[in-house]
Amino acid sequence: MAWHERDYLSSLTSVSPRTVEAYRSDLCAFVAWCAEHGVAEPTGVDRLLLRRYVAHLAASRYARRSVARKASALRRYFTWAARTGLLPADPSRGLAAPSGDGRLPRVLRQDELNALLDEPPLALLDEPVAVRSRDDAVLEVLYGSGLRVAELCGLDLADLQLDRGRATVWGKGGKQRTVPLSEPAVAAVQRWIHEGRDGLVTAHTPVGALFVNQRGRRLTPRDVRRILDRRAASPTHPHALRHTFATHLLDGGADLRAVQELLGHADLATTQRYTHVSRERLRSVYDATHPRA
Repeated sequence: MAWHERDYLSSLTSVSPRTVEAYRSDLCAFVAWCAEHGVAEPTGVDRLLLRRYVAHLAASRYARRSVARKASALRRYFTWAARTGLLPADPSRGLAAPSGDGRLPRVLRQDELNALLDEPPLALLDEPVAVRSRDDAVLEVLYGSGLRVAELCGLDLADLQLDRGRATVWGKGGKQRTVPLSEPAVAAVQRWIHEGRDGLVTAHTPVGALFVNQRGRRLTPRDVRRILDRRAASPTHPHALRHTFATHLLDGGADLRAVQELLGHADLATTQRYTHVSRERLRSVYDATHPRA
């Protein structure tokens, strides 16, 4: 109780349940480490102790991205503790941590994208119509609109305006935005609604849920990952479709701020990483085609 974990986690109203769980796990790991070093409550934490913990994580061979995330979680906790009067000052202020490893997001090649969207493995051709139409619609929306997986899973029928080719989604922090739906996505969603959805809906299906799994529950991110595992010729993470969506828009000349709006990024710097991907693709084309490259 000395760390007031429940009060802290209850204050996290603007993030997803998965993010709350990540913060809980990171805080619990830090609390356990503090206990091993004789610190039983947050008043015993100073900046030096936090720096020692970050160094401990690095020495334990955590990935740079993981260390950066854990440090961010602690900064958020101690900012909250200082703001609520649990601590007189924030010991994490200015806490440095290694930045992420800077890996560029994976972008699907055109042949991979064609195979995923248009040429499912022969072994899946005998799948029930409901499953096949749902999977087609899921993949078309992920690529055609660049949605996060959680945004796709949270879609309701009422969020769609198929006649206008658009959908309303709820992004990170409960922010709402409207995204366009491609023509193939509209067609695939219509097929799913009219030919497949009723075949999977049960008494347990949440009212209005657009995509459901074979148990009749709302589709989950894990379900989407399984769809990719079945349909992709090589291991493909669902987020790769979002990366591919953004990169293809920029390659086609789309404005960076327009892509930012479509992706639901709060910070333009987050969107700018796709320009690096695009430059890499342009360089590969140049190297492969220019006679003096």
